[in-house]
Amino acid sequence: MDGARAASRLRVVLGHLGCPSAAAVIAHPTSGAVPSASFHPQFQYTRDNNVLSLEQRKFYEENGFLVIKNLVSDADIKRFRNEFERLCRQEVKPAGLMLMKDVTIAKSKYAPSEKVITKAQDFQEDEELFRYCTLPEILKYVECFTGPNIMAMHTMLINKPPDSGKKTSRHPLHQDLHYFPFRPSNSIVCAWTAMEHIDRNNGCLVVLPGTHKGTLKPHDYPKWEGGVNIMFHGIQDYDENNARVHLVMEKGDTVFFHPLLIHGSGQNRTQGFRKAISCHFASANCHYIDVKGTSQENIENEIVSLAEKLYGVKEGVSLKDVWRFRGRLVKGQRVNL
Repeated sequence: MDGARAASRLRVVLGHLGCPSAAAVIAHPTSGAVPSASFHPQFQYTRDNNVLSLEQRKFYEENGFLVIKNLVSDADIKRFRNEFERLCRQEVKPAGLMLMKDVTIAKSKYAPSEKVITKAQDFQEDEELFRYCTLPEILKYVECFTGPNIMAMHTMLINKPPDSGKKTSRHPLHQDLHYFPFRPSNSIVCAWTAMEHIDRNNGCLVVLPGTHKGTLKPHDYPKWEGGVNIMFHGIQDYDENNARVHLVMEKGDTVFFHPLLIHGSGQNRTQGFRKAISCHFASANCHYIDVKGTSQENIENEIVSLAEKLYGVKEGVSLKDVWRFRGRLVKGQRVNL
């Protein structure tokens, strides 16, 4: 799909012809976890199936995340790494893909390479990278949180660079639900796979266990002296005494976590680039909400403005339209999203 076809697809979405839609639902000023009647009474955040052990379910219910060791093969990770390098060299240019740079080099004139690009976002049109979102070993676990109808909603390959000394390689503490205009939150999960050994030295994920039980908090850009990367919104007010867990992971390890879980990552103090690949999945039975007048309105304005520049479409684009454009069915039936 080339750029013209991408713009055409977005116009179809804007015309509400691309997929069935649910009735409009108004969001509250902040949107917390929404229990679903389809869950076992003992469990609010996981589904009944034979994949997770009782111990694993209880851990996720209590903490909001679960690490599965050695889930993705070395062979697949090598293929994803090779495709990322091709994207960085601009040998392939999938429609809708955003190649992002660290704020410290955003205006530089370096030749495109792996050492310049810090994130490949929205790779749903790249057949090789999108394979990650369809791996049976990934979907087997995703279904434990979303049920059988699964949409891949947001894709990223993160290439955290060595920090320049301005601490811009870190990611502020945030909740992913801030970016999503669909609910219920309990039917959304992120799969995040380490593409190499990841620890505190090269900027591993840090999570605040149990915070998925709270509500969505207001987010905005943190006031960091060295600058902040585009769309790196952070929570403005959180309990600094909350326990933190740094997720040391090996290549192929995958963490699944709830969209209300507060998390972030530290700066990369090594000379290498720290890579991870991820996808946010949601039940196709989820519904869209209107975020105007809520704490999410600021990110809607930013994402919509960016989408208009990327696709040249200025026909009343909404955050919901952007996510309809990004979403892809990976299992079951496309119901609402």
